[in-house]
Amino acid sequence: MAATREPSGLEALRTFHEVARAITSSIELDSILRTILEQMAHYFRPESWSLLMLDEARNELYYALAAGHSEGDLRGVRLPAGQGVAWIALEKGESILVEDITKDPRFAGVPLPPLPRKVRGPVSLLCIPVQARGKTIAVIQLVNSRPDGLNDFAMYFLHVLTDYTAIAIENATAMERIRELTITDDCTGLYNARHLYKMLDAEVDRSVRTKIPFSVIFIDLDHFKSVNDTHGHLIGSQLLAEVGSCIRSGLRNIDSAYRYGGDEFVALLPHTNKQAAIEVARRLYKTLRAHNFLEAENINKKIKASFGLATFPEDGGGVQELIHTADEMMYFVKHSSRDNIAVAKVGLLDPEKLTPPLEPAAGPAV
Repeated sequence: MAATREPSGLEALRTFHEVARAITSSIELDSILRTILEQMAHYFRPESWSLLMLDEARNELYYALAAGHSEGDLRGVRLPAGQGVAWIALEKGESILVEDITKDPRFAGVPLPPLPRKVRGPVSLLCIPVQARGKTIAVIQLVNSRPDGLNDFAMYFLHVLTDYTAIAIENATAMERIRELTITDDCTGLYNARHLYKMLDAEVDRSVRTKIPFSVIFIDLDHFKSVNDTHGHLIGSQLLAEVGSCIRSGLRNIDSAYRYGGDEFVALLPHTNKQAAIEVARRLYKTLRAHNFLEAENINKKIKASFGLATFPEDGGGVQELIHTADEMMYFVKHSSRDNIAVAKVGLLDPEKLTPPLEPAAGPAV
């Protein structure tokens, strides 16, 4: 195994320049981190390296990037809190160097990280916490990067690269938050209309290419104005947020929900023909009708809605035409019975029936 070599001042400067250029020339986190870690590996020559990110919600470390492994080696591998040297480095907030983890009594019983198949014999391990604003957010792990030559300068060099890693992660996180703000509705947490049109463009392209249809459902709450008039706009906003959550819960994993504006919502159903979309619309209809809204405010409101459904390409050859058709179906319900579902080229449904026939019914033949 090659021994670690100390970078010269000029080599270190060149490395810092490459890393800084990566950070400022791309917003793709994987690309930036890979550049940083490859520069690190160039000098410290580990048999494998990896970056473990902290999943705070699950209190686990997971492998975000790794080299020296096949793709399948680390897929789905997660380290629960307290398991492994990486967790010790994270919890202490300091680097840990183990010359031979199999013989070091401090780590007796501590699980070894997944090792590349080529690693044989003694296993040295260097774990460096990645910190931002005094908080550890990740750990860099180097396997069999020999401790020879890891003097003060080399460790300083290593920690500067780690600081660059923290900057890259923070920048990417901030960019993701900004992106989320631009596509998310503040009130409901659903995607907004701007993002809907972007996704519709993508779905049309995909559907034309694959010849697989997709569907959209327009949903407009019935008599929503009375909620604002009776309880005020704050309660009205809380109701919209609950409706958004209710719609999301009634959709499949492949579907997405959007607040179109006011009390109008849209569900986008990829890879979904008209018959399957009718079943989704019926489930949403029943989910909304069954839910007891505003229980926390002791209002206990029941909500009904008008639904309009259209399928690409049979009900519209482009985004605007499809949206217009679904919207027209929704308004057909609104101006007739309310509290129902209308489907393009089918008409009004009896939403209580489990398997309505796909035959023309009362309503406009769009």
